[in-house]
Amino acid sequence: MTLTLYGIRNCDTVKKARRWLDDHGVAYDFHDYRKDGLDAARLQGWIDTLGWEKLLNRSGTTFRKLPEAAKEGLGATSAKALMLDQPAMIRRPLVDADGDLSVGFSVDDWQQRFA
Repeated sequence: MTLTLYGIRNCDTVKKARRWLDDHGVAYDFHDYRKDGLDAARLQGWIDTLGWEKLLNRSGTTFRKLPEAAKEGLGATSAKALMLDQPAMIRRPLVDADGDLSVGFSVDDWQQRFA
């Protein structure tokens, strides 16, 4: 299985997810949004599969700091533009396991999927 974990290196949840994968001997590639970038086509594929509502991290600091006008009336196009401009707004970690996408980290879920 080819597994790619997308996120931001200093994110606590990403750190937990990487530690879990390492501890369980699961091989993966790590793609840091900030360091490695994110292209519009890849993001659109995630939106098509998961939906922008699931990808957009509304509870994060980056989103909360947005002006209210930017938060109101969000749709697929505006959410995509926000996530491309500030990838920290993408919920983390995002995992691509041979095309099977998931967002977030749950020990129970990952134990079933990857261990």
